[in-house]
Amino acid sequence: MRLFLALLLAAGILAFGQQTVVTPAQQEEDDLQRAVSDSNGSPIDVIHALEGHLKKYPASFKRREIDRTLTKSAIELRDDRRIIEYGERALKADPDDLQILDRVTGALLQSQTTNPEQAARALVYAKRFEEIVTKVSEEKVERRDAGRRKDEVDRGLARALLFQARAHGTLGHYDEAIPLAKKSFDLYASENAAHEAGRWLTKAGRQQEAAEMFATALMVPDARATETDRADDRKSLGESWTKAKGSQAGLGEVILAAYDRTNALVAERTRKLKILDPNRDVTNPIQYTISDLAGTPLKLADMKGKVLVLDFWATWCGPCRAQYPLYEEVKKRFKDRPDVVFLAISADEDQSLVKPFLEEMKWNKNVYFDDGLARLMAVANIPATIVFDKQGQLASRMNGYLPDRFVDMLTERIRSALGEDK
Repeated sequence: MRLFLALLLAAGILAFGQQTVVTPAQQEEDDLQRAVSDSNGSPIDVIHALEGHLKKYPASFKRREIDRTLTKSAIELRDDRRIIEYGERALKADPDDLQILDRVTGALLQSQTTNPEQAARALVYAKRFEEIVTKVSEEKVERRDAGRRKDEVDRGLARALLFQARAHGTLGHYDEAIPLAKKSFDLYASENAAHEAGRWLTKAGRQQEAAEMFATALMVPDARATETDRADDRKSLGESWTKAKGSQAGLGEVILAAYDRTNALVAERTRKLKILDPNRDVTNPIQYTISDLAGTPLKLADMKGKVLVLDFWATWCGPCRAQYPLYEEVKKRFKDRPDVVFLAISADEDQSLVKPFLEEMKWNKNVYFDDGLARLMAVANIPATIVFDKQGQLASRMNGYLPDRFVDMLTERIRSALGEDK
């Protein structure tokens, strides 16, 4: 909430300053400053303060910023009525705000008493949500972000499709709602999407298909599904199957089939994401995969049985430039040791800068990108040199370097990792 108040400050709503002549605009700013400062950052108090201000100044020249802050406060409080009221106003000023689009659409469709007019508005917002997420999916990203971006985009598109399914279903368009809900599930398997498909299949009188979707909702691995959600899935499953078959006989086979189907679907998604991001869910650095300038992957685990020396550097790092010749000197000392491997790892955010830099400096181009390894190993300062022993265990870590002693210090640590005294 303090962030929202900071946004108001940045927008000039809470401007201070003494004026000899107080204009209407300045008077409003002074009144608003007093009202909001009294709220002390509490979402509900901020709402009350801003709503009171709007009653006094219905034509406020800061209405855009006020509506946005009211929406954010309502989102924090999960106040659907205010999310809709102020969120729709905020979207008129900024129709591409994904968070507000998401919350307004969800609020319009949340209530069991959602009316057709609300559903029609929600459908427009849901389609806009899909358009924006689709544009995001077309943006180029670094290799290290490909898996995360794919996951985020698929989740966003699945949510947009789920909203559209719910809106169509509320409008009685079951033939549109059912495939949209199924498409949402196929894109990003979730309990919510499967249950939505079952809901509209039931309304359409397709009870056996509905039972199969409720079984899917019951069985799909989804950490966001609550016990109440699962209980509802089980109840709906039994009701639909009984209507289709006259009893619950054979329901066990339906549940087992759903279990196999959903787990296979989740496993396939995980496999595809692993291709984009081999480091997904990796917590042990030695299991990490990094890539070179050409994008060729290297599994650090393949270095097991050798002492591994990782040199973290960046193009913008002055000390890294000073350390480079010293590091090369250490490499020469072990040039006849196949059981010692040196890897230069760029921690640059903008990877496109690395190859031109190496060419300009005439440095060795056998360089790898960290692909998130620096974050995993909490490398906060560079240069940093990390040594793993032949068993893949962390043997030494040098943050920064001492120009007069670096060569001997690193040499000693490598020999220690080799199990040699000198």
